[in-house]
Amino acid sequence: MAQITRATKIGELLNVFPESAPILMEIGMHCLGCPSSQMESLEEAAMVHGIDADLLVEKINAAMTAAGK
Repeated sequence: MAQITRATKIGELLNVFPESAPILMEIGMHCLGCPSSQMESLEEAAMVHGIDADLLVEKINAAMTAAGK
Protein backbone atom coordinates (compact mmCIF):
# COMPACT_ATOMS: atom_id res chain seq x y z
CA MET A 1 0.00 0.00 0.00
CA ALA A 2 1.28 3.40 -0.93
CA GLN A 3 1.49 6.00 1.76
CA ILE A 4 -1.55 8.10 2.51
CA THR A 5 -1.30 11.73 1.35
CA ARG A 6 -3.22 14.95 1.88
CA ALA A 7 -5.08 14.19 -1.37
CA THR A 8 -6.29 10.76 -0.22
CA LYS A 9 -10.08 10.62 -0.12
CA ILE A 10 -11.62 9.62 3.21
CA GLY A 11 -13.63 6.87 1.52
CA GLU A 12 -10.47 5.42 -0.04
CA LEU A 13 -8.64 5.59 3.27
CA LEU A 14 -11.42 3.78 5.12
CA ASN A 15 -11.49 1.08 2.43
CA VAL A 16 -7.77 0.35 2.62
CA PHE A 17 -7.26 1.06 6.33
CA PRO A 18 -10.52 0.91 8.30
CA GLU A 19 -8.47 1.12 11.48
CA SER A 20 -8.06 4.84 10.73
CA ALA A 21 -11.68 5.54 11.75
CA PRO A 22 -10.84 6.08 15.46
CA ILE A 23 -8.02 8.47 14.49
CA LEU A 24 -10.46 10.53 12.43
CA MET A 25 -13.15 10.37 15.10
CA GLU A 26 -10.82 11.55 17.88
CA ILE A 27 -10.07 14.74 15.98
CA GLY A 28 -13.72 15.53 15.41
CA MET A 29 -14.55 13.86 12.11
CA HIS A 30 -17.74 12.20 13.30
CA CYS A 31 -19.54 11.98 9.96
CA LEU A 32 -17.38 9.29 8.37
CA GLY A 33 -20.43 7.52 6.98
CA CYS A 34 -21.84 10.61 5.28
CA PRO A 35 -21.76 10.31 1.49
CA SER A 36 -20.13 13.72 1.10
CA SER A 37 -17.30 12.89 3.50
CA GLN A 38 -16.40 9.82 1.44
CA MET A 39 -15.33 12.04 -1.47
CA GLU A 40 -13.56 14.61 0.70
CA SER A 41 -9.75 14.60 0.80
CA LEU A 42 -7.91 14.46 4.09
CA GLU A 43 -6.66 17.96 3.38
CA GLU A 44 -10.20 19.29 2.88
CA ALA A 45 -11.48 17.53 5.98
CA ALA A 46 -8.57 18.81 8.06
CA MET A 47 -9.21 22.35 6.88
CA VAL A 48 -12.92 22.15 7.78
CA HIS A 49 -12.07 20.80 11.24
CA GLY A 50 -9.18 23.20 11.91
CA ILE A 51 -6.56 20.46 11.98
CA ASP A 52 -3.05 20.43 10.51
CA ALA A 53 -3.35 18.12 7.47
CA ASP A 54 0.33 17.16 7.54
CA LEU A 55 0.12 16.00 11.16
CA LEU A 56 -3.05 14.04 10.41
CA VAL A 57 -1.41 12.28 7.45
CA GLU A 58 1.69 11.59 9.52
CA LYS A 59 -0.40 10.04 12.30
CA ILE A 60 -2.34 7.83 9.86
CA ASN A 61 0.82 6.65 8.09
CA ALA A 62 2.44 5.86 11.45
CA ALA A 63 -0.61 3.82 12.46
CA MET A 64 -0.51 1.95 9.14
CA THR A 65 3.18 1.16 9.60
CA ALA A 66 2.56 -0.04 13.15
CA ALA A 67 -0.24 -2.28 11.85
CA GLY A 68 2.06 -3.73 9.21
CA LYS A 69 0.15 -2.28 6.26
